[in-house]
Amino acid sequence: MELAKSDLFSIVKKIIIQSRLKVYRAANAELPESYWQIGKLIIEDEQEDKARADYGKSTLKNLSQQLTLEFGKGFDESNLRNIRSFFKAFPIRDALRTELNWIH
Repeated sequence: MELAKSDLFSIVKKIIIQSRLKVYRAANAELPESYWQIGKLIIEDEQEDKARADYGKSTLKNLSQQLTLEFGKGFDESNLRNIRSFFKAFPIRDALRTELNWIH
């Protein structure tokens, strides 16, 4: 049985859209976990087990430069500050919910 060209296109288009949506949801669900871990590492490195970070340590600047070279855009100092703030807002990993994604 041969499908009409428009039917074939519609079916294939629907499969592609559904697949992309699944990939997007999976990636979006994983981002908060990875950003939480990155934020935790940044805080630990900055503070070195002290209550507050030392002024002028340049952790975010140096890390941003290295990550940008390796992965491109998306890891500027501003985004790393947001990632650090995300960890500060949710310091207990169990506070993260699977429904929470980076868009939140």
